[in-house]
Amino acid sequence: MEAEAVASADLEMIVHDPHGRNKPETRLWLRMLSTTKLITTEIRRRLRSEFSATLPQFDVMAQLYREKDGLRLGELSKRTMVTNGNVTGLVERLETDGFVQRITPDGDRRVTVAKLTPAGTDLFIAMAAAHEGWLRDIMADVDEAMISSLWLEIGAVKASASNHLSGSAFE
Repeated sequence: MEAEAVASADLEMIVHDPHGRNKPETRLWLRMLSTTKLITTEIRRRLRSEFSATLPQFDVMAQLYREKDGLRLGELSKRTMVTNGNVTGLVERLETDGFVQRITPDGDRRVTVAKLTPAGTDLFIAMAAAHEGWLRDIMADVDEAMISSLWLEIGAVKASASNHLSGSAFE
């Protein structure tokens, strides 16, 4: 296991209060954070190893796969929660590799739309299938009923968090 994954897994222990003063909300938040970090680190490693791709590249391709006509770079930035500058860099790299094309609809140079190429579509389909398998593998010790239950329960946590945001992080 990589050092980063070990550190992530130990996040709960590092901040654990041996005197039991951590509140349940803090413990839950740390558990969700450390679990997300642990899984994300492994997904990043596997994407790099098997596809020479990054997680942000995968995310960009996933959004473009959903939109057959492509997406404006600004919209792509919003959907991936990546800055405009970083989206431009990601799209340029994917374009250089032959997986994305940039077009200017109606000749308007102020608007740039990114779209998967056929090679990009084929690559994304393979990556998505692998990603699904990796998640199944990572969660192999958790039965389906537990996954369904956790999905609903974490949904309640997400809804509560959304209800109490000061300033909308997702607008």
